[in-house]
Amino acid sequence: MADLSVRRLGVSSVAEPHKGEFVSGNYFSMFRIQAFAGRLLTPLDDSSGAPRVAVMSYHTWQQHFGLDSSVVGSTFDINGVPYTIAGVTPPGFYGDTLGSDPPDYWLALAADPDRWMYNAGVECLYLIGRLRPEVAPGPVQVRLTVELQEWLGSHREVIPERDWKDIARQHIRLTPGGRGVERIQTDYALGLRLLVTLSALLLLIACANIANLLLARGSANRSQTAVRLALGAPRTRLIRQMLAESVLLAIAGGAAGLYVAYAGTHAILLLAFRGAHYIPIDARPSVPILGFAILLSLVTGILFGIAPAWMASQSDPIDALRRTGRSTTDHSSLLQKTLVIAQVAFSIVLLIGAGLVTESLRNLEEQHFGFVTEGRLIVNIAPSLAGYTPDKLPGLYQRLEEVLPQIPGVLNASLSWYSPLGGNNANERVFIEGKPPDYRWTAPSWDRVGPHYFETIGTRVVRGRAIDERDTPAAPHVAVTNETFARRFFPNEDPIGQHLGMGDASHSGDYEIVGIVEDAKYQDTRGPAYATFFLPLLQTGPADVLRGWVGAIEMHVAGKPENLEPAVRKAIAKVDPHLIVLDMMSFGEQVARNFNQERLIARLAEVFGALALILACLGVYGVTAFSVERRTNEIGIRMALGADRRNVLGLMLRSALAQLGLGLTIGIPAALAGGHLLGHQLYAVKSYDPTILGVAALILAASAIFAVSVPARRATRVDPMVALRYE
Repeated sequence: MADLSVRRLGVSSVAEPHKGEFVSGNYFSMFRIQAFAGRLLTPLDDSSGAPRVAVMSYHTWQQHFGLDSSVVGSTFDINGVPYTIAGVTPPGFYGDTLGSDPPDYWLALAADPDRWMYNAGVECLYLIGRLRPEVAPGPVQVRLTVELQEWLGSHREVIPERDWKDIARQHIRLTPGGRGVERIQTDYALGLRLLVTLSALLLLIACANIANLLLARGSANRSQTAVRLALGAPRTRLIRQMLAESVLLAIAGGAAGLYVAYAGTHAILLLAFRGAHYIPIDARPSVPILGFAILLSLVTGILFGIAPAWMASQSDPIDALRRTGRSTTDHSSLLQKTLVIAQVAFSIVLLIGAGLVTESLRNLEEQHFGFVTEGRLIVNIAPSLAGYTPDKLPGLYQRLEEVLPQIPGVLNASLSWYSPLGGNNANERVFIEGKPPDYRWTAPSWDRVGPHYFETIGTRVVRGRAIDERDTPAAPHVAVTNETFARRFFPNEDPIGQHLGMGDASHSGDYEIVGIVEDAKYQDTRGPAYATFFLPLLQTGPADVLRGWVGAIEMHVAGKPENLEPAVRKAIAKVDPHLIVLDMMSFGEQVARNFNQERLIARLAEVFGALALILACLGVYGVTAFSVERRTNEIGIRMALGADRRNVLGLMLRSALAQLGLGLTIGIPAALAGGHLLGHQLYAVKSYDPTILGVAALILAASAIFAVSVPARRATRVDPMVALRYE
């Protein structure tokens, strides 16, 4: 995916940022995609010297041009080069990868051959093909692997010498491409498994509640069932009746759940793709999902309704009629209590799980990143899209550094190649002057930054000095490293005054280290900071792979960063109206987007935990209320013989608390085992955190006691004379 600057020629329009993808000429024919309007790319378009054409997505055509048919065949300025729009893709086609912000335009690889086709360092192209129906993937995979190894063996210049020995281990693996590049499935696989597990536990709690309701209803209708059996009603008919009721309840709940799922999917997508401008995912459930939901509703209705139906049908008519109105401790009562215990156990597992992932998210968001996010604004630009060449960059950067600090409310401003946790990272093998090359060293990360960069983002200078205005192209070339870099490459010596370089050992003296800054996280939010060195924005050497391009503007502002967005856009347009702003956000928002998956899991786990708590309390309440109803006669006798309300209240509470205690006894060890499996997804929180365990148990216990106290207090208000006549 590439950033594009797009402007329609012949009309008064300004350049706008868009997303594009460079593809081969047979890309659309390989997917068997037909154009909605015009035509799509062909192999002739992907040849040297061919007229430059582009294909527009239907979404872009609809949103930006109102389905204007004159767009097809018109000329657009894309990255400073005229392109003819050949056609529009059909609705619903979003490229080879389903994700947020899909391509707006598709361009031929030959349009930028130096970048894609003749650059041995490019490793970001996907190979997608179509096999003939009669060909099996296995033999093709073997043949391609052999050809890859032979090609690498004859083109060793494309890989470092240290990796030559690993050529025989290189292989090609074919995977099904019917769903495209499954990046979402790969990125969210662990989180989805966790959510499926939590959903299953919640489903079990809900089903246990339905079973309890059916058991209570069956026990309440015991005399009616006995009369039917005594009059000759077959048991199978009674079972069918109760199963029909349970299945009807399950299907009704499933239908209501589909509506909630449809509404909730929008919220889930916003959480999963925070910051996305467009999400090409339809929240409406597909036919397979509808079928699965209906089937699951039927299965759960049958499974959790068959036991109450069977127990009701097995009662003896004479015995049931004799026991009408009396307190009993039959199998249905035991099963009800067992289901309540299971609900409590499952609920404590969900509550503890929700507590663990929520605390993990809090730790991730509140950790010390090595920079300050408050009062910082990040602006992403791409000078190359406005036609800038390396020789024109110094003048542009000078104008930006002069204009931006003059904006009211801007305290400081700086430029950099990329900003912390912005999704970019560059690493390069480094050579230290006076030290032999060591291939065991991991290539450190590096960045180019302008004057006042560390001051602007709030990273402390530990020793020496930071990069400032004196570090011009004509000045001695300098570098600043972070603490991890200093420890790794200079374990027992002073890094200040040492020299380093890139490319090969002959350039080890290109840059002198003049300062050390504190560690800051630029890529991985969970692990330690990478070893990183920083170079002045415009000090480039002959071995440098990038010539001082800037991708981010950092600003330290007073007040809310979002309030300055109009003024910043106006100032950048004043510097150069063709310099488009790709994106603009607060530093805090940029950091927050790194936790989309963790935030999604935490919020859904919280919702599931709350639902589990409500269902468990309803289960305890229902069983206690039914117990009070069934033992009304017994309570009346006890009160007639002298028992006071405190005794009756204690009688009801002891039974419910016993179920609660058994549920916690079973659920807490299960939660600990689940937390152990969840440990690799947690950050700075133990899977057996005693505080979370204690708080979850306390919340569940307090809620359950409150739910029990309502029917228990009702029992204390029973009139003995009424109770003795109760049937």
